[in-house]
Amino acid sequence: QVQLVESGGGLVQPGGPLRLSCAASGSIFRAYTMGWYRQAPGKQRDLVAHITSGGSTTYADSVKGRFTISRDNAKNTVYLQMNSLKPEDTAVYYCRAIVTINAYWGQGTQVTVSS
Repeated sequence: QVQLVESGGGLVQPGGPLRLSCAASGSIFRAYTMGWYRQAPGKQRDLVAHITSGGSTTYADSVKGRFTISRDNAKNTVYLQMNSLKPEDTAVYYCRAIVTINAYWGQGTQVTVSS
């Protein structure tokens, strides 16, 4: 069982930055594929970005050039640096870990982009 705890959400003005963190349990974090997803009200949960154990990254087209996913294996933590935020980025952001054939989710953190 892997536990994930997200933090860093909040209210930010359009154009501003925000950094999300996701702390994971487990002694083999470096082997996890980690991802950030988001779900806006009334919409499905969509992939934002993910990073493999080898450091390869993938981004949704809507966030390319604005968001950066990274990981610190020494701290068992994955980050999502979000810049140039837009109102349409407003959503609950979830962290996901894939460990062998199992997937685990965090509880989510709310990000609201509004003036």
